[in-house]
Amino acid sequence: MGKKSRKSSFVKQAAILAVAGILVRVLGFLYRVPLTNMIGDEGNGIYSAGYYIYTFFLVMSSAGLPVAISKMVSEKISVGRFSAAHKIFKVSLWVAFTIGLIFSLLMYFGAKQLCDIIGSPDSYYTILTLSPTVCIVSVMAVFRGYFQGMNTTVPTALSQVVEQIFNAVFSVYLAYLFIDNILYSAAGGTAGTGIGALAGLLFIIFAYFLAHPSIKRRVHHDRRFYKEESAKKITKNLIKLAVPIITGTAIFSMTNLIDMQMVNSRLEAAGFPQNQINALYGQLTGKYVTITTLPVSISTAVATAVLPAIAAGVAKKAYKDVNLKINVALRVTMIISIPAAIGIGVLGNQILEMLYPSYSEGGILLQVGSISIIFLALSQIATGILQGLSKVYVPAANALIGAIVKIPLNYFLISIPEINVVGAVISTIACYAIASFLNFRALTKATKARPDYTGVLLKPIIASIFMAIICHFSYKVFNYFIGINTISTIIAICLGGLTYFITMAFIGGLKKEDLEFMPMGRKISKTLQKYRLL
Repeated sequence: MGKKSRKSSFVKQAAILAVAGILVRVLGFLYRVPLTNMIGDEGNGIYSAGYYIYTFFLVMSSAGLPVAISKMVSEKISVGRFSAAHKIFKVSLWVAFTIGLIFSLLMYFGAKQLCDIIGSPDSYYTILTLSPTVCIVSVMAVFRGYFQGMNTTVPTALSQVVEQIFNAVFSVYLAYLFIDNILYSAAGGTAGTGIGALAGLLFIIFAYFLAHPSIKRRVHHDRRFYKEESAKKITKNLIKLAVPIITGTAIFSMTNLIDMQMVNSRLEAAGFPQNQINALYGQLTGKYVTITTLPVSISTAVATAVLPAIAAGVAKKAYKDVNLKINVALRVTMIISIPAAIGIGVLGNQILEMLYPSYSEGGILLQVGSISIIFLALSQIATGILQGLSKVYVPAANALIGAIVKIPLNYFLISIPEINVVGAVISTIACYAIASFLNFRALTKATKARPDYTGVLLKPIIASIFMAIICHFSYKVFNYFIGINTISTIIAICLGGLTYFITMAFIGGLKKEDLEFMPMGRKISKTLQKYRLL
């Protein structure tokens, strides 16, 4: 495969995962909106407490598997060892199933003790309903890692969409079915997660069987040319790659558990009753976290797609090509994240009133905390690239440093009644800011790359400032004449987005290779070139 073909393949796979990430997040919003309007902030607090316990167990069982398997498989395939790649897949399946089952059982039988630890006894049923999902997702992670290692992200992308569709439908339906009891209703919402995961697993198994004849042919043709690694060695290599990734992700997951426990305990110390504590925690997780992680999902998709290409580039010592991919990924991430952060900060109250008319409180969390989008996105893309460069311990250590800073900030800020959960937002910003700075510094040191600071930061910030001005004043004007928040907010967002795009085009902030990552990027690129804006 030529250099041009490799570049085209990298861009295509990144774009596929980016589109899937967008669709998954949109579907996530579509079901979280009615879910929040049904169970309210208090129900969201119960839902999220159980969900974050599940996330932590999921991280411990499978967070590192897709990246580790993808890297191991891509390295074998890049030198034509298809039999070895397939053996990695088969061994990984058994490892993932065993670990996933153990953590599912721990979660199920330890549900009561977990509730006591986090200080949320109302989340017992949500933990029970989520426990089988850990094993399901662990197995699914192996299939996704295998396909991504073969440089095809279509099965992963489609399985993510299928998973989220089933999740959305059954979460809302089951929450509505038990609407008379908030504990059961919240648990019904989490049960949809398991049903969605099962649907995603069945879909990707189906995709594997469709691809199996061609996989089998390639395995048969190259088996006689070399000796395969033993299952023991594969397992050892898998664990060696996965554990540092799991550690880093687990530390970030731990920040959610820290928030949960400290929000409960410090708000109680500040004199808040339990129902209000649940409601405030629900605003933090069901609104702030849900909304601010939407743009970050796109950068996560880019980071996931870039790993096989970077791993292959490093293996072949094609460092110039690696540096090019790194700069493109950084620019794309910030072109999306910076305007999202500033826009959400400017229209925080209006967005919540539009999405959750029955429970619109919590706008201050978005106004204060939207900046975390930039730091989290930068940290995640840098983490993904460092993992591709085999610097798997570095992000884990940096995440730990960020978490250590977060704990004392949480302790002091949340207990101040006037600050309450805003303290958790402030500490989250500090955590992500430190981790992103350290990861970025490690990235530049490891690759000797010269980041395009003007394209990555300066130009998106300039365009976002113009966008913010238009968003603010257009909302004021249209809301004055129309008087309907939803319409005024949508118009302000559209005008702001158009302003950002036009400004970026005029100041040269959009590059052809960046646009190719975006949905319909090639068409946009041709149009801008036609008018000499690119």
